[in-house]
Amino acid sequence: MYATAQPFANFAGPGARLALGGLYQQVRVESKVDGASPHELVTMLFEGFMEAVAQARGAMREQRLEIKGAAIGRAVRIIEEGLRAGLDRRAGGTLARDLDELYSYLAMRLTLANLRNDEAALEECQRLMRPLHEAWLAIAEEAETAMPRQR
Repeated sequence: MYATAQPFANFAGPGARLALGGLYQQVRVESKVDGASPHELVTMLFEGFMEAVAQARGAMREQRLEIKGAAIGRAVRIIEEGLRAGLDRRAGGTLARDLDELYSYLAMRLTLANLRNDEAALEECQRLMRPLHEAWLAIAEEAETAMPRQR
């Protein structure tokens, strides 16, 4: 009746463990997102960006082009679909416009880094994003007291 006596035999190999690890990571991230405040969501975007660029740098050094491209693609999506899309250009004034320009520049530099295998461009992107990330973390306590979680 069954092809094998082990219904989960396909999950035995190293590739399967990797796939399950990816699924676990996705569920873990989705769980974090569900309970996160707006400030925590932006923090996760900054952290995801830094992690993706670090992964791209490592993959570039190891000449693992597929991993490099996927990591850079993830970093660009975080910028474009997360950080940049979340800007309120009308109410944000000069700061929102400046961030919009910075995010546009970062997306362009990441794309060029991918095309040219330019690790220095990846390092530049991390260097430019680091002060924003640190400033965002510094205002965490203030942001949390101003906007308590909605549960």
